[in-house]
Amino acid sequence: MSSNQKQPLLHRITRKDHAAIAFTLDGEPCEGRAGDTLLSAILNRVDSLRRTEFSGEPRAGFCQMGACQDCWVTTETGERLRACTTPLQPGMRIVTGVGRAA
Repeated sequence: MSSNQKQPLLHRITRKDHAAIAFTLDGEPCEGRAGDTLLSAILNRVDSLRRTEFSGEPRAGFCQMGACQDCWVTTETGERLRACTTPLQPGMRIVTGVGRAA
């Protein structure tokens, strides 16, 4: 990890033995676990999910249950997904606009 990249927001302490699921985050190969939401898989790699369109500040999701609209991400094909309620699927290619994964 380079000196200008921040640490992941979340650190996995359970479910380490669940099957690995490969996905791509901002062009970088990543790995989550079976049963992860897209949000938990992403935040196990980076410190923020996206930047707010109003101030440009980093955001990492808020309510974690699909009510606040704070965790939208986009697939490489342009589909918008709510990361906190979308199960991680093998081969997902996610673009956050925040930067490259750690």
